[in-house]
Amino acid sequence: MSEPLQIAGTAVERALAAGAAEAEAYASEEATREVRVHDGEVESLTAATGRGLGVRAWIGARVGYGFGTDLSDAGLAALAERAVGAARVADEDEFAGPPPGGEAADPIAGLSDPSLPEWPTARVAELALEIERAALAADTRVAGVEQAVYVEAAERVAVAASTGIAASYEASHCYGYLQALAEGEDGRESGLGFGLARGPAGLEPGEIGREAAARATAMIGAGKPASRTCAVVLDQTVAASFVGLVGRAAAASAVQRGRSPLAGRLGERVADDALALHDDGLVPAGFATSPVDGEGVPRRRTALIEGGELRSYLYDTYTARRGDAASTGNAGRSGYRARPSVAASNLVVAPGSLGLPELLAEAGEGVYVTDVAGLHSGVNPVTGVFSVGASGREIAGGELGRPLREFTIASDLISMLGAVRAAGSEPRWVPFGGSVSAPPLLIGEMAVSGS
Repeated sequence: MSEPLQIAGTAVERALAAGAAEAEAYASEEATREVRVHDGEVESLTAATGRGLGVRAWIGARVGYGFGTDLSDAGLAALAERAVGAARVADEDEFAGPPPGGEAADPIAGLSDPSLPEWPTARVAELALEIERAALAADTRVAGVEQAVYVEAAERVAVAASTGIAASYEASHCYGYLQALAEGEDGRESGLGFGLARGPAGLEPGEIGREAAARATAMIGAGKPASRTCAVVLDQTVAASFVGLVGRAAAASAVQRGRSPLAGRLGERVADDALALHDDGLVPAGFATSPVDGEGVPRRRTALIEGGELRSYLYDTYTARRGDAASTGNAGRSGYRARPSVAASNLVVAPGSLGLPELLAEAGEGVYVTDVAGLHSGVNPVTGVFSVGASGREIAGGELGRPLREFTIASDLISMLGAVRAAGSEPRWVPFGGSVSAPPLLIGEMAVSGS
């Protein structure tokens, strides 16, 4: 990692020489690969690599940004001059300023799988094909698979700043998933299976395929539930999706714009005691884990909801200055082309003591939700009110009953958090829409609209 860090440090020096009072540089290298298979054949294969640098320069209360891929000495000098030139003509912003230095970050072992180069494309394609075969072989009612997909990414990141920041790390992750199609009397039902790991050797293609088949066949013969207000149990993937919404609502950027249902609620009771939620950028299993955030500020574990209270918002350097707070190490970057902005790292819901059968027994009568559609478009970002399509199973007498589809669940985020009655004992990492670890959640009351 010495080369990216050296590049970032040199860019900072060039920016200071060009007239910046303070400067920061973010260097990244990323290699990605994706394989999609269908009907026993490789349908598409994409591989890409990217390498570049982003530079922020501050002159007084003005900040400028520039990015590029020419990392030669001349390229770094030109990029630094562009960033400084942009700062000279930028509007003043009293909250603009570089990330603070002085706090060292400890390295985190195991973020990168060294075996990735040992997996040629043909081998990862065979892994995707094995996922598809496992789904088709799991149950005779599985009539097909929409697609089986394997995705991987490996990155090297370095951040340097004139305030004394000099940090770097390597990380990798991969996941496989597929949507199985099961044939029933009323048409085809679908089911998702997925798995994630640091490298392909950590994936279990048989488990992924069988999960998709089981979810699809479980939906055969689905009908609509009766419209009512009742207990709802969210499975891990659905619970993770809602937790992701809470993480976005806790971002100080949204709060400070008044576009969050959590705005103005710091220190207030917003949830039941059964729910504890943390943003943890250091947990080894999380895909968003890293020693530092996108500004080089050390990651940490931040309590968002504990004891029913909203304990903190998530801050980067800018929103921390604006909110008279300290950065929580939550500056996210989508790459060297993008300026940092507030983003959750790993959102972790503390598991409870009840297994799924006990959660269902606690619910008594209600609905077990295994899938939601249109969640992000169906939620008002200001009020948190939502009404989204769902599918799942009936809960009758504390046990799973007939499959259900084409119904909606409706509430608002604050009411839903306050209605959490128990968290399950078996959390799962979910990679879609963020990095979230969530167990099943029992919601005591939610509006269900069906037949």
